[in-house]
Amino acid sequence: MKLALAFILAATTAQAVDVPSGQPVELQEVLVDQVSGETWLRFRFIAPQIARNTGAIDSVQAGPDMAFLCEAVAAPYIAQYELTGDVIVISMSDRRAEFGAADPDMTQFFELFRLNNNTCIWEGL
Repeated sequence: MKLALAFILAATTAQAVDVPSGQPVELQEVLVDQVSGETWLRFRFIAPQIARNTGAIDSVQAGPDMAFLCEAVAAPYIAQYELTGDVIVISMSDRRAEFGAADPDMTQFFELFRLNNNTCIWEGL
């Protein structure tokens, strides 16, 4: 599977976001790629408190944050930049990493959503 990526938001323009859990979260970048014939819009966030050894936020606590990020960040971004996509991926990593780079020490959480009438519908993994 070949991925064609388009960087929409550069990492140098990261934005802090307030989420329900109160953890610090920052938008790292937005990527667009094709997966199995669908367009995926990837919103990559840095969330240091999800680190497995030193973090205070687990995947259950991060779930509402990810749904919030889809509604409050991804949906308005998609509308503002007139993007079209089939799947919205909200990901959290405890540190910055290049997309697709392997780092066995990094903690990452992912959730998939579809946008329906400007509402994020959880796809579940």
